[in-house]
Amino acid sequence: MKTEKITIQSTLNTNAKKAWDYYTKPEHITKWNFADPSWHCPSASNDMKIGGTYKARMEAKDGSFGFDFEAVYTDLKPGKSFTYKMGDGREAIVDFKENAGKTDVTVQFDPENQNPVEMQRGGWQAILDSYKKYTENN
Repeated sequence: MKTEKITIQSTLNTNAKKAWDYYTKPEHITKWNFADPSWHCPSASNDMKIGGTYKARMEAKDGSFGFDFEAVYTDLKPGKSFTYKMGDGREAIVDFKENAGKTDVTVQFDPENQNPVEMQRGGWQAILDSYKKYTENN
């Protein structure tokens, strides 16, 4: 059964170039890619091309749990949007739209079937909120 994509969104008080760079460059990804302050992202790599791989290590700071997130790019419009496919076949689309010096970042993703949709939406939104805070404050 195909499930409808989950959509999350945030408006950043910055231009689209900075929003794109801070979302896609590993030196920035490691500073915001976690849903909760008790977690961190100790490493990330990003080969931004169709067929290229995005990898991020996410871990609890106390070392009690961690996992590797990996995806392969299937579509790329530099500075505007990209699509990737996760290891389990799910897809995510990330879109950047600048308007009057602010940038709307929208993420749509296929839910997994292990956790409730609202939990997934909340987790992904918390990561996007962490990205917004980091980007606007740096």
